[in-house]
Amino acid sequence: MGGKKKLGIKQMEKQQVTQDEAKQEKKKEKAGPPKERKAASIVTPDAKNDKIVAEIKKMGVLTPYVVATRYNIRISTAKDFLEQLETCGAIQLVSGSHNLKIYKPAA
Repeated sequence: MGGKKKLGIKQMEKQQVTQDEAKQEKKKEKAGPPKERKAASIVTPDAKNDKIVAEIKKMGVLTPYVVATRYNIRISTAKDFLEQLETCGAIQLVSGSHNLKIYKPAA
């Protein structure tokens, strides 16, 4: 009949040693300092600040995700921020649905 053959004692010992070495190497890789996670801010950047508006006008495409990662804020906060910029006239809505809106800097 088929199936896996039974290993000899020497082969089992050798297999156990290689598994132990692999586990030790993984522990060494994970032994680095723990990564610090910063919580995303809830406070929106000032939509009337000239420095922020100038920086946003340099971006090609504006989505809530891009703004959230750029300013380290939550996506819901980034959506509100983009709506404020649109009412100020700094950006224009290009396309959008109820899920995602895409903006571009005003010309």
